[in-house]
Amino acid sequence: MSSNVTIIGAGLTGALLATMLGRRGYTVDVYERRADPRVTGAERGRSINLAISTRGLTALREVGLEDDVLARGLLMTGRMIHTVDDGQEFQPYSGDGQRGINSISRGELNAVLLDAAEALPTVNLHFEHRLSALDIDASTLSFVGPDGPVEVCADAIIGSDGAFSVVRRAMQSRDGFDYSQDYLSHSYRELTIPAVDGDFALDPSALHIWPRGASMMIALPNLDKSFTATLFWPRKGPGSFDEIDTPEKARRYFDDNYPDASELMPDLEDDYRLNPIGSLLTVRCAPWNSGRVALIGDAAHAICPFYGQGANAGFEDCIELVRQLDAHGDDWVVALAEYAAIRKPQGDAIADLALHNFVEMRDSVNSPGYKVVHSLEQRLNQLFGEKYRTRYDMVSFSTTPYADIEPRVRSQRLTVGAVAAGAVAAVAGIAGAAFGRRT
Repeated sequence: MSSNVTIIGAGLTGALLATMLGRRGYTVDVYERRADPRVTGAERGRSINLAISTRGLTALREVGLEDDVLARGLLMTGRMIHTVDDGQEFQPYSGDGQRGINSISRGELNAVLLDAAEALPTVNLHFEHRLSALDIDASTLSFVGPDGPVEVCADAIIGSDGAFSVVRRAMQSRDGFDYSQDYLSHSYRELTIPAVDGDFALDPSALHIWPRGASMMIALPNLDKSFTATLFWPRKGPGSFDEIDTPEKARRYFDDNYPDASELMPDLEDDYRLNPIGSLLTVRCAPWNSGRVALIGDAAHAICPFYGQGANAGFEDCIELVRQLDAHGDDWVVALAEYAAIRKPQGDAIADLALHNFVEMRDSVNSPGYKVVHSLEQRLNQLFGEKYRTRYDMVSFSTTPYADIEPRVRSQRLTVGAVAAGAVAAVAGIAGAAFGRRT
């Protein structure tokens, strides 16, 4: 394999793609503007623990990393809902209570992927190299590195440089490129629930949610027996980061709204003061490719984290890109065009699903109607298996294309509704006939 591939961004998706390509014999150079995170450590308050599920594990299995990653994660088999009056209710993710998603530190996963890429003789990692210019037609790049300017020419260029991608910015100047960037009215801030007497303060087999209507907090377990908690609050207005602007106000708000968590967070004031507020946004663009340049992961489809599918979707991108390369050899133009055409609808679909799940997590999970439907659909899944799958099941525990999920959910519900209506009509007809015979 003679192709020389340049990947911009050494995050999760870029590192996995480098490993996949390197294992196929491609020469791969990965350029990252940050220092090596395995040396510097994760940036404070910027982890948002990942929930790796079937799609991500499928990609990791292809490069022999599934077991390594699972060993660094904790299985969560459902949601633990925390009410204001200290009540708790466990809602399993699957009808059998066995399937779950895996909580893992972003930094831990990134380190595993970087180690795997770096171990390959054809992969080279270049940290502290900022992309300063990209000529798409000539496939040339300019970087500013620690030792000065660096000029690179590549057979293919993959932009895996995140939601604020420099590669995408270069593509935006080309005729016919569509782009939108939508910020959610909410932002996030991370906090910590430490271990208590050397053990987890909360059940580690659940993703914990404190739904409060217009906002929420979640908490995911870590291997060191702590939990990473994340606030998703409005930027402005009542109960917002703008209103609760001091650690003292935060403590009072927690005492009133998250009382069971507040007593488990001795460092709340310090975390609230020191950890930054992060933005939540959705990026949509098209096309994802231009000649021998393409976007992947968040650079192509940054989404909100409410289905835990950001990394999983990016890893699926890697699978499809490599699949198209296998089908088309070194014809990068055709392979990247096919990849983009297949994955673009999936990126749009999971963005919509993630926004839908935010409303469910912060509000619907507490409603009696939601609980009835949730329980019924899980029962139908147990009875009919593959013939009736919940939305969550298809997103998290299958590789069903994201774009096929919502149409299937609607079709299933229509079918069940029609069967139920038919059963009611049949019962009514039998009752009517019996009444007629009596009269």
